[in-house]
Amino acid sequence: MSGVVVLREETPEDHPAIRELLASAFKRSDESELVDALRKDGDLVLGCVAAIDERVVGHAALSRMRAPFPALGLGPVAVAAAYRSKGVASALLRWSLARARDDQWRAIFVLGDGVFYGRFGFRPELAAGFGSPYAGPHFMALALNGALPAAEGTVDYGPSFGRLKSA
Repeated sequence: MSGVVVLREETPEDHPAIRELLASAFKRSDESELVDALRKDGDLVLGCVAAIDERVVGHAALSRMRAPFPALGLGPVAVAAAYRSKGVASALLRWSLARARDDQWRAIFVLGDGVFYGRFGFRPELAAGFGSPYAGPHFMALALNGALPAAEGTVDYGPSFGRLKSA
């Protein structure tokens, strides 16, 4: 990597670059449309950017979830192909999770690879008691600021996720 990775909140000026990054990373426009919809619906709580030489090379979205306690959903998360396997995603996630802790959220849920997200403390067993359209072995939770306030209930991502097309 030729520059220093700067981690920060997204700004409106970043939106075109984030759209391009997401479309490139997922090889379709659905995820970029999802993030735009989350912003429009007011459900995007934190858009986290990794930038190198002022170029957006990574993005993580944290959006409000419907849950029995203050919870966020993580995703989509993307890193530009040229910067994968170089620690950018890990740095971006550590920074994002720290921000969520600082903002007093109680949990983050994610649907993803257990090996990767497990490194950050996400566990499927923490999400197992929650009914969700995304329930299953890849649906995981991370408790923030202590234990989860409840071990069961219903959780769901914002309405924008329901409009996301399948791959």
